[in-house]
Amino acid sequence: MSDPDEIQSYRDLRVWQRAMDAAELVMGLIDDGPLAKRYRLAAQLEASSASIPANISEGHELATRKQYLAHLYYARGSLAETLTFLELFERRKLIDTDRAREAWGVLIEVRKMLYKLTSRLEQGAAVAESDPDPSPDTLNL
Repeated sequence: MSDPDEIQSYRDLRVWQRAMDAAELVMGLIDDGPLAKRYRLAAQLEASSASIPANISEGHELATRKQYLAHLYYARGSLAETLTFLELFERRKLIDTDRAREAWGVLIEVRKMLYKLTSRLEQGAAVAESDPDPSPDTLNL
């Protein structure tokens, strides 16, 4: 019988789950406000927010720690892009401030998790570059 806390897939990763929560919050900002009418801007925000959990999951499924780290860095970049868009769109009054702050808070939580995970993976990367990657949950995050 397997341990219920054991990581079976990327869907079991807390960082991925919270990144999905953040993406949903961000996409919800688009649905209800003036940003919905600005298709290119809305599409950029949707793409950057969806890219965060997508890169976490893709990296987790790849074979090496180096590949996993690269995708976690892509996720961090997409997160920074999403935060920038949120700030810009909030300044321009294209999204609701309170809902933007809620999304911002979850994104900051995800950013902290990503920084901690990448740091831990970097510490062990020289030891076993080609070993399968540990999940965030096995790293005591």
